[in-house]
Amino acid sequence: MKTNITAKNMVITPGISNRIFKKTATMERYLKADTEMFVRLRKERDERICEITVPMNGVTMRAESSSRDNLFMAIDKCLAKLERQILKHRTKLEKRLREDAYQEEVPEFIEDPKVYGQGERTIVRTKEFPVRPMAVEDAILQMELLGHSFFVFVDIETERTNVLYLRKDGNLGLMVPEA
Repeated sequence: MKTNITAKNMVITPGISNRIFKKTATMERYLKADTEMFVRLRKERDERICEITVPMNGVTMRAESSSRDNLFMAIDKCLAKLERQILKHRTKLEKRLREDAYQEEVPEFIEDPKVYGQGERTIVRTKEFPVRPMAVEDAILQMELLGHSFFVFVDIETERTNVLYLRKDGNLGLMVPEA
């Protein structure tokens, strides 16, 4: 497994990188040997934020965690979230394939191993709405008027469905599908 570490507003010391390599090496039991793991560390005010992204076989696993003044705590929490996502994804695959598709793993970072398998989400409401072609600026205005955290629209220039969303930092993000 290949681990790429990048940092913003902070310096990656050998101690930090060794700790990350040691902790992420335990994730090899879930991931293939040629899998890449991107670890992004950043400092914002007094928060230490760790973000881990793992693209694999058409699925992208992403976890983000933060901690006040303790980067190692943020890394551990982020790895626990990622491990939870991987186990949940594998459980879904196992249900689709067969019961014994994967051998039972003992989670490394999750304190309560029963949490990842419970709580299947169900659709509780379906809503239909008209999708009209509009410019990105109009979509931003419409989303703000509705008071939603996301908005689906057809871009008037590309004639493709896009998703506009409100990020945690208060800025906006735009999801544009690839051709």
